[in-house]
This record gives sequence, structure tokens and C-alpha cells, in this order.
Amino acid sequence: MKQVTIVGAGVMGRSIAYTAVQHGFLVIITDQSEQALTNAEQFIATEAEKALRRGKIVEDDVHRITQRVTYTVSLEEACKNADLVIEAVLEDIALKIKLFQQFDRLCKQDAILATNTSTMSPTEIAAQTERPEKCIAMHFFNPAHKMKLVEIIRGLDTSDETFEQVKQVAETLNKETVEVNEFPGFVTSRMNGLIGNEAMNLVMEGVASVEDVDKAMKFGLNHPMGPLELADLVGLDTRLRNMTYLYETLGETYRPCPLLVKYVKAGRLGRKSGRGFYTYDER
Repeated sequence: MKQVTIVGAGVMGRSIAYTAVQHGFLVIITDQSEQALTNAEQFIATEAEKALRRGKIVEDDVHRITQRVTYTVSLEEACKNADLVIEAVLEDIALKIKLFQQFDRLCKQDAILATNTSTMSPTEIAAQTERPEKCIAMHFFNPAHKMKLVEIIRGLDTSDETFEQVKQVAETLNKETVEVNEFPGFVTSRMNGLIGNEAMNLVMEGVASVEDVDKAMKFGLNHPMGPLELADLVGLDTRLRNMTYLYETLGETYRPCPLLVKYVKAGRLGRKSGRGFYTYDER
């Protein structure tokens, strides 16, 4: 595999793109938003400069990284020569299905189509294409260029060849992989969703403050980041979509915390809006 196309230039998409170009792939990022593409280009250039200052790469690597990424609003242009397409858009099953139908039409026959979903069914998404054996889920973690894990989830018809090719790509990206049998939420999202939701319930019920809930998890259970800090990083709207899907598919245990619903209605979406469970300055 030589060319990887990333569909969606948001936080996850641009981070996956940076990871791929770091490890020698030609990368195309596509998004309907010109601003999102500009932000992605700035992000990749900034991360490369940071790596240079830390001595992780040399000057020639900075040039190589920035020159091997193409940015386009044209999905057709992005897909036509792709060996692997990774969709990294909102957790909206209808949107993902629509995109996979377009990928199926625009990509060459041997291209693999992957979704970066954290909760949703690769079987359902793949069934809307003419190549379900070439469809799979690759669940990266935020930020993708720093986090080591990729969950690889087969759909019902995913071939062994597709699985092995995707696993090889993940290993080329210097990631650890786990193979997951498809079930809503996979492994990490089911566990993390419950932890975060219960943390929100604790705050709502007045058991402890936001800061103390996070402090308890970091110093008591050795979590690198508190669950409320993490929810702000992921985006509270994204977390609500995930929890709603898990609630609809797995039942009452995953009912979204009312405080989460209230914050999203108020526009408190976490870091990206400047306010969630914490308040953030412009930095």
C-alpha cells in the first residue's frame, strides 16, 4: 500500500494523516470545508516542527512530511488512486453509509475501505457497498499520532486478506493492535463510555467536584487523564452521540447522563468550544 486517503479533516482525520505521512505513506486529506483543510495543513506543519525541535526527525523529514500530503475538497480526486480509504467523520451512521457508497463507486476495485468509528457497525456500513469483504473498522485513538492502540474490527463479510493488510498498515504506523469481534462499542468505547458517564453522574449528584473526580481517577487508578478531561478533549457532542448509540443498541446501562445532554444543549462542547466540564483559554 502506498496511498492512504483520509476523509474528514477534523481532529481525528488530521492526526491519522500525520501518522500515516510520518511513516512513509502518500496521503490525501479531503473535506467539504476549506477551513478544515487549512487547519489540517497547519496542524501537520506544526507537529513536524515540534518533532524537529525535539530531535525526533531532521530537517529533510519536515520537508518530506509536508510535501507528501495533498489537500482537496474533491472526494473523487481523493479516492481515485487510493489503496486504503480511512473515513474519519462524525459518528453518524447515515453519513458514514452515504460516504461508503461513494467510496465504492469512486475507488479502484482492490481498495480497502475503513471506518474510524468508535462504536458503530462495520457490517451495517459495509452492506451498503458492493465490496463488503474489503470493508473494515480501524479505530484510532485521540491524538492518533501519539496513542499506541488501533482496534481492528471485522464486519461479517470482511476477508482474512483485508484484515491482515489493515493490521500490517497499523503495524507500519508503529501501533499496537487488538482484533475485536463486532459488537456495539467494541472494547474501549464500551468501557470508557461507562467510566465517563458515571463520572458525570457523580458530578451531577454532588458526590465530588469535576476536579476531584478526575484527580481520584488519575491518582487512585493511575489513569493518565481524568474521564471528564478526556470527554472535553473528545468533544461532549461526540461523546453524546456515542452514548446515545450505545444506549439504543445495548440498553439502559448506557443511558447518557442528563448533565451531558444539558451541556451539549448549552453549547458547552469541551475544548473545541472553549468550555465543557472545564473552561479553556485561547491557548
